[in-house]
Amino acid sequence: MNILFATSECAPFIKTGGLADVAGALPKALAKEGHDVRVILPLYEGIGEEWRSQMTFLQCFHVTVAWRTPYCGIFELKRDGVTYWFVDNEYYFKRSSIYGHYDDGERFAYFSRAVVESVGWLNWHPDVLHCNDWQTALVPIYLLEERHRIPQLYDTKSVFTIHNIEYQGRYGSQTLKDLFGLNDGYFNEHMLAYHGDVNLMKGAIYAADYVTTVSPTYADELQYSFYAHGLEGVIADNRHKLRGILNGIDTEVYDPWRDKGLTKFFSVKQMGGKKNCKAALQQMSGLRENPDTPIIACVSRLVKHKGFDLVTAAIHDIMGMDVQMIVLGTGDWNFEEAFRQAQNQYPGRFAAHMMYSPNLSTAIYGGADIFLMPSIAEPCGLSQMIAMRYGTIPVVRETGGLRDSVVPYNKFTGEGTGFSFANINAHEMTGVLADAVNLYHNDKKAWKGLQKNAMSADFSWTRSAAAYREIYGWVTGK
Repeated sequence: MNILFATSECAPFIKTGGLADVAGALPKALAKEGHDVRVILPLYEGIGEEWRSQMTFLQCFHVTVAWRTPYCGIFELKRDGVTYWFVDNEYYFKRSSIYGHYDDGERFAYFSRAVVESVGWLNWHPDVLHCNDWQTALVPIYLLEERHRIPQLYDTKSVFTIHNIEYQGRYGSQTLKDLFGLNDGYFNEHMLAYHGDVNLMKGAIYAADYVTTVSPTYADELQYSFYAHGLEGVIADNRHKLRGILNGIDTEVYDPWRDKGLTKFFSVKQMGGKKNCKAALQQMSGLRENPDTPIIACVSRLVKHKGFDLVTAAIHDIMGMDVQMIVLGTGDWNFEEAFRQAQNQYPGRFAAHMMYSPNLSTAIYGGADIFLMPSIAEPCGLSQMIAMRYGTIPVVRETGGLRDSVVPYNKFTGEGTGFSFANINAHEMTGVLADAVNLYHNDKKAWKGLQKNAMSADFSWTRSAAAYREIYGWVTGK
């Protein structure tokens, strides 16, 4: 099967979040099954020379975006059995950051047109065009417009994945024709209309042949306004073609036995190296070097929907336990400031690193004991899976993919991979954290068993890729 995966970011080339990890791992898993998989993404300024030097120029042409006909160049790179196409246009993509610009609507409308038109210029027929989040939400709509004009798209089907419904691509109604090049029918028939505006994600949900999201629980949660951010009615209308598939992680990248970012390798059968990683983490982060004190870690964007209201409200209760704590990330100033103050108040026990650091995040996954992830909403979450892979026990709120991936510890049977709590409540979170800390201090054998359970959990993309392959078969009849 020929599969074209359209994404606004993709690891290892460019990454801001979990979408890049999915775009880097799922196509690779599908390619291993023998499918012809190609990934198309913008050629951002942030894509480094180490990748550009491996690219080959294929073709250039002009795409049609409403009344504009901007240049489009396509560069190709082949890696791990997957072909990557990079869309070159410096006006749109030579920017210091990949999102957050005043013209993002135009930038990703251009990219969506390039996705649809490139297959004709490159003479390749995709059976499935798999799109992701609002940045490619126009692709299923443009496919409806162009599949009869571009022979290579004649029987192509579209799949749209919602990674986070909070970001929908909402613009004023005047953008429909002038910016996106679509006629009034899309607005009058309500495919794109949303409270007088244009909503790109809404349009993609209606236009796509199938819609997925990144965990079964999140698919259920999207039927409720608390999680759907106004699109619960749209989800209800399209429930017949919606399925939640839990993301995986790239187990070759996240492997404590081979991860060169760790001080010492370890595995589920040889756990000794984790002690070395813990000592190194304490040393590099300014924590006291005490092997017997559990380290609670957070690696995240520091924003409200990640549950940091709960964490900041409970800092003193948490630090009242015999623990150390480290927080890595950037976000809202009030959370950053609360963690800086905690570092001052608890020297040698609390470390606040208000920055983005892949190297430190790897050290945290490898060296911490407990990983705190109290999200208010979490479509899937990858951090808890990575933490488990490195023997760091997650404490999570039961929402979205956190609920689907973390099995609560059962003290009577020894089963489980972590700890969880249900309500958005700081006291409940602190109580569950205390359970984890008590197990760490008072039952080393049970703690080691819990670590082995977590490290043995299968979060590879093999399972998820099979589910996507099944959906591709449904929509194409192949």
